[in-house]
Amino acid sequence: MSSNPTRDDFAALLDETLGQAANGGFEGRVVKGTVTAIENDKAVIDVGLKSEGRVPLREFAPAGQPHGLKVGDEVEVYVDRVENADGEAMLSRDRARREAAWDKLENEFGEGKRVEGVIFGRVKGGFTVDLDGAVAFLPGSQVDIRPVRDVQPLMDIPQPFQILKMDRRRGNIVVSRRAVLEETRAEQRSGLIQNLKEGQIIEGVVKNITDYGAFVDLGGIDGLLHVTDMSYKRVNHPSEVIAIGDTVRVQIIRINQDTQRISLGMKQLESDPWEGVAAKYPVGAKLSGTVTNITEYGAFVELEAGIEGLVHVSEMSWTKKNVHPGKIVSTSQEVDVMVLEVDSDKRRISLGLKQAQQNPWEGFAERHPVGSVVEGEVKNATEFGLFIGLDGDVDGMVHMSDIAWGISGEDALALHRKGEQVKAVVLDVDVDKERISLGMKQLEKGAPAAGGTTASSGGNALRRGEVITVTVLEVRDGGLEVQAGEDGATGFIKRSDLGRDRDEQRPDRFQVGQKLDAMVTGFDRSKKPTFSVKARQLAEEKEAVEQYGSSDAGASLGDILGAALKAQR
Repeated sequence: MSSNPTRDDFAALLDETLGQAANGGFEGRVVKGTVTAIENDKAVIDVGLKSEGRVPLREFAPAGQPHGLKVGDEVEVYVDRVENADGEAMLSRDRARREAAWDKLENEFGEGKRVEGVIFGRVKGGFTVDLDGAVAFLPGSQVDIRPVRDVQPLMDIPQPFQILKMDRRRGNIVVSRRAVLEETRAEQRSGLIQNLKEGQIIEGVVKNITDYGAFVDLGGIDGLLHVTDMSYKRVNHPSEVIAIGDTVRVQIIRINQDTQRISLGMKQLESDPWEGVAAKYPVGAKLSGTVTNITEYGAFVELEAGIEGLVHVSEMSWTKKNVHPGKIVSTSQEVDVMVLEVDSDKRRISLGLKQAQQNPWEGFAERHPVGSVVEGEVKNATEFGLFIGLDGDVDGMVHMSDIAWGISGEDALALHRKGEQVKAVVLDVDVDKERISLGMKQLEKGAPAAGGTTASSGGNALRRGEVITVTVLEVRDGGLEVQAGEDGATGFIKRSDLGRDRDEQRPDRFQVGQKLDAMVTGFDRSKKPTFSVKARQLAEEKEAVEQYGSSDAGASLGDILGAALKAQR
């Protein structure tokens, strides 16, 4: 057997070599090849396989630019398949670039480096970025620090990005332009902050306005001008003082090196109106001011620019209790107030609205002294009396015992209803306790007067237990209808009260117009006085015994009464 290889041996060896390449030696790899020819729009490339491959020329140059390839150039391509149906190698320049880009990006991602890319397309939720062959996703929220309305100026230009995450197996890359900008701005802020110091006065431009303040650009770094530091006077919204684009002069109040936040102030450049405020607004002084704000607990009144005082809800009205301040005053209303307290350290002034007005109970007492008659509406009926609305927006109370004579307090309350107009006598006014005591029964004709003992009756006075002369108006079976004096109150003498003896208790022994003496014993449910001849007789007998008789004198009753009558003559 010859030692030289035969033709068949050489063919077998070639098949074995190509088989190894086909089984993974070339496929899925980036290899170097040589341009052997350029045919129409494709380049013929030899990578050392049985057959050459063809790659479109457009894969070797950006869109619209020449490819610059010539025969003999060495290029890197990706071997997709060793041989296709036509017996040619399947090669890709784009795929080779992507694989190379992935290798590079993985290294840069691991080291936390920035990468350069170009925004070239728009997709749902964001944009596509070309990272030198690898396509990455740029979320809309990661385009800029602030929302960007128009991204067109940012497209098709190389710029830095930060890789947030990448997965080569799935072919996913997520990048951020915002992270780069924030990092750059943080570096710039650190440099700028080093040149600033607290207390420094600087000019800036208003960039943005919010409900709580404004952001001012200090030349590459922003500071917050809070609404409370814009002016000593009340500022409801920053737009009342400044506008976007305004150049403002501010003072640096605080610099937080950890958070790199800068707090600014404008009012610090003005004179403080609270200096000497205690001397300017002494306690007890009456002033005028403007209501600037209303809350549940009171109202703020501006005395001058930058000086506000609080009128607590309890100091707003003498008569309106438990009422929301908005029901008493309104914003921008001019009001008179009194200074109640000044705390310069806490920058607080307590004001009183009601103290600047006359105490309504004092005014009532001046207009209506005790004993005067007033009229008002029954506002409320309680278990102990009636509340009457009086002039000056005050209420007076008629105790149940002062409503009517001769009946119980409960029955007297039942005689009146809410909304009824009534008259009453002023019994007492307590300004300190804000109370007005009234009486209605003191106005009754023939009733005891204020104090519970007497009342006017035709110019005379009726008093319980008093003996007066009455005139018979009508004779009835049950007794006599009589009148006190000439035109006094009419009352009744019951049959049993016409005398001590049964014979004296006959009504028919009296005539209309006849006059007789009787004692006032009280008042009935209709508020009329009641009289009794019998009570008068018993009282006279008792008095006679006390004056002329004794337990051991032995005198008869007739002797005693006779002596008493002689003494009266």
